[in-house]
Amino acid sequence: MLNLNKKFIAAVFLASLTFTTGCNEILDEQPRGIYTPDDFTTERGISQGVTSLYRQTRLLYGNGYFLNANMTGTDEATWAQSADGNFKDLDMTGGTGSINSNTFPTSMIWGSVFPSINTANGIIQNGSGAGIAESLISEARFFRSFYYFLLVQTYGGVPLDLGSGELAFNITPKTTSTRNTVTEVYTKAIIPDLIKAVDNLPVNPRVTGGVTKNVARLMLSKAYLTYAWWLQNPNSIPTYPETPRTDPAGHNAQYYFQKAYDVALEGINAPGPYGLMPTYYDIHRGDNDRNKECMLYADHTETSAYFNEGVIQASYGDGWSPNNFAAWMFTFNYTNLKSSLSSTTFTNASSVQRAATQSLGRPWVRMAPTVELLKNTFADKTNDSRYDGTFVTSYRGNWNKEGTGLTNVSTLYNANNLPIQPGDAVLTFLDNDSQVPVYPSNGGQSGIGAGVLPGRADWVVAPSGVSRIVYPGVWKIGTYRTDNGNGLGYPNPSLTRPFTIAKFSEFYFLAAEAAIKGASGSQSARDLINVLRSRAGKWVFSVGANAPKVQDNSAAMIAATPAVITIDYLLAERSREYYGEGYRWYDLVRTQTWAAKSASYSIGGVNYGNHTPQTVTRTIQPFHYLRPIPQGQLDAMEVSADIKAKYQNPGY
Repeated sequence: MLNLNKKFIAAVFLASLTFTTGCNEILDEQPRGIYTPDDFTTERGISQGVTSLYRQTRLLYGNGYFLNANMTGTDEATWAQSADGNFKDLDMTGGTGSINSNTFPTSMIWGSVFPSINTANGIIQNGSGAGIAESLISEARFFRSFYYFLLVQTYGGVPLDLGSGELAFNITPKTTSTRNTVTEVYTKAIIPDLIKAVDNLPVNPRVTGGVTKNVARLMLSKAYLTYAWWLQNPNSIPTYPETPRTDPAGHNAQYYFQKAYDVALEGINAPGPYGLMPTYYDIHRGDNDRNKECMLYADHTETSAYFNEGVIQASYGDGWSPNNFAAWMFTFNYTNLKSSLSSTTFTNASSVQRAATQSLGRPWVRMAPTVELLKNTFADKTNDSRYDGTFVTSYRGNWNKEGTGLTNVSTLYNANNLPIQPGDAVLTFLDNDSQVPVYPSNGGQSGIGAGVLPGRADWVVAPSGVSRIVYPGVWKIGTYRTDNGNGLGYPNPSLTRPFTIAKFSEFYFLAAEAAIKGASGSQSARDLINVLRSRAGKWVFSVGANAPKVQDNSAAMIAATPAVITIDYLLAERSREYYGEGYRWYDLVRTQTWAAKSASYSIGGVNYGNHTPQTVTRTIQPFHYLRPIPQGQLDAMEVSADIKAKYQNPGY
């Protein structure tokens, strides 16, 4: 059977959490040393099982290697200076790495979700007999479909039989496995489960962050949309196991595009407790987590290390699940920035020190945005607030904080020997290339090879000058804490913020994409996209300027929207909306545009002072649209070599 089922018999799913009741409560932890199949005959056991399905999300969402798997190698990101093979393999750049069955990030979904699927099987199979309400059982239906949806998008067809029959609860370890087809996974598991979940889940969450009718609608719409693309297969991408691209019910791709549109519109028109935040900035500021736009998230908290399953106040942090450490991957080593204590003789001082704030945090330098992403995708940085609300474009002095050794220093001297005070910009990433900085050939006085412009006290880097070692971080998913006091706080432990998995805004994108593919209804693709573009034009605060900015550019944003929305335009809008959240690989694979959009990119080198963009090419072949089955799975199967070979996706 499956590798993990040899290690975790039946439903051993780390059930260390149980639910509290009441829609405004959060998941509450109760330790369990042993969990057996017999527990699935009790109300308490099943409730704990449901809770474990939520906990499972932490093993992927917020994990920096999972973010890497979904962004590096696309048009959004490449490897950065400190990257190891986990990142270079995903980038698929000639001479630096390639994906194979031993590549770790591509194995993460396979290696983590099957125990939870089996847990869900047990809940669904035994729940009604234990007196469990269908609304609670439908939470398990949601997660079973959610995890199968991740699997089928990533690997193609996957096993529905874990050892005791299709979608049956398995309590016996198995050493054989058979993959179902993509068609079977959608029509036997994903779609039926989600339809039932929509019918039976409540409008309002049972607990804070609990799944609801509209969360299930969002996933159902996305499943319909993805299945429709798979049926249509416009670019002849191979599937595996090989199977005709025909629907068992006789429906064509257009039927499912329409279903995706209709369900998304239902979600928009019956929002329940969800909705759009008034501005893009409001969604992502750290003091506003779990807002009404965030429908599903892998939760974390600042108040309980036990809940987080990790340290909260410590000088170190564990870069591993179930912790949230994704933001570290996009954070360059800003601590190497230097200013001067003297206006006459350059005397090094660390003007931007490591701190537990949303713009800073722990630098790991593993992933970097490409030049094209910064210049082309986010071309409009004046009207559109999403660039400002996504990236850290100014690194500001914090040397006056307690514990820095510079608390009593009120002024430092920066670019052009000009004075700066705490809170001033030490380094700024410019919006465009209209001004050409003078760069040093190495680290220079800035310590990081940043340039200067006449009359400016901040070091500067233009979009064309970003490199694998100096680039804007991702503010929207960054560290946020309330316990810093007057000091730098705790920047090294994992983040205490939830990592969002699903947002209400995606209803608009799903409906718009379906409309582009021929679905019809009351709103066109342009109508739907303009709802989000209008919102993107509304500013209340500038992250880059670190100051209020009340401005409404929604009319200009709408006017700039093309009359005809294409898939290319929609994908660019999705990148502007969701950059740094791990959507991209799935978006490009679903629309079969990965190779076309990600075949080349440019970026500077790995050394300070490297500001000349180097064009890099990738070879993305059709078989790459499926990830390899992990080698650990193949090694655990006690079957003949030819069966193992047939189990693996072609090309690996």
